Amino acid sequence: MPPVCNFKFVTKTNGHGEDMLHDNSFLIFQVIAVAKSSDLVLMVLDGSKSEGHRQILTKELEAVGLRLNKSPPQIYFKKKKTGGISFNSTAQLTHVDEKLCYQILHEYKIHNAEVLFREDATVDDFIDVIEGNRKYIKCVYVYNKIDVVGIDDVDRLARQPNSIVISCNLKLNLDRLLARMWDEMGLVRIYTKPQGQQPDFAEPVVLSAGRGGCTVEDFCNHIHRTLVKEVKYVLVWGISARHYPQHCGLSHPLTDEDVVQIVKKKEKEDSGGRGRFKSHSNAPDRISDRVKKAPLKT
Repeated sequence: MPPVCNFKFVTKTNGHGEDMLHDNSFLIFQVIAVAKSSDLVLMVLDGSKSEGHRQILTKELEAVGLRLNKSPPQIYFKKKKTGGISFNSTAQLTHVDEKLCYQILHEYKIHNAEVLFREDATVDDFIDVIEGNRKYIKCVYVYNKIDVVGIDDVDRLARQPNSIVISCNLKLNLDRLLARMWDEMGLVRIYTKPQGQQPDFAEPVVLSAGRGGCTVEDFCNHIHRTLVKEVKYVLVWGISARHYPQHCGLSHPLTDEDVVQIVKKKEKEDSGGRGRFKSHSNAPDRISDRVKKAPLKT
């Protein structure tokens, strides 16, 4: 019987140790790859267990470059070919000084760079900026099994930042979880209205502030890339409109459950008149553009 593995995230039951280690490592890499490309991370925890699981998972994700519920540090960093290291700051620094900054850059073999601190950042924040491969993602801590713990523990878990309590067994607070996910991702539903018809409330166009934006131009690009060039004006019904309907341009921001009607530009008609007055001749309109006839022979 092979020995039992004692690594993190690896099964501790007896069996084919090498196969189990390979399968679990591949699964971990898949989870990390999905998390890096996602807009929101849901960390489902057991409400009846201690807070150690949350700390372990957070450290494991931070070790692979994921920063949960953090914003990118306000540090400007740019490498240069010559000129040495230029260090400046617009805020009072309590964690990093100029000498420490030079030492960190020398560890990365960077001798020519421009550094500007716009906030009181830490050493870890400065290292994240130098690495340049960090991913800042929102995270919601979901505590399950609240039906087996006391009301005091449920209240304590619910009051923690970026946390929500549910019970999958009794289906408690699942609607609140869905609303929290929608708000955290910043999704916006836009309904379309064809000219002379009722709005289509069955299949909305979903936009996101984090991916693509939520303006009228972003809405047109989401439908088709060439639609922006054909738009004459847009009619909007909803919270973002001051009156119903409102004539809006491409820069108008849209809110959730707005109704949008796009009016395209009409194709240019021939300037040769209309109906029976329309000219079917291919001759130019201006006299100066006409081809001069050859002079008569005398």
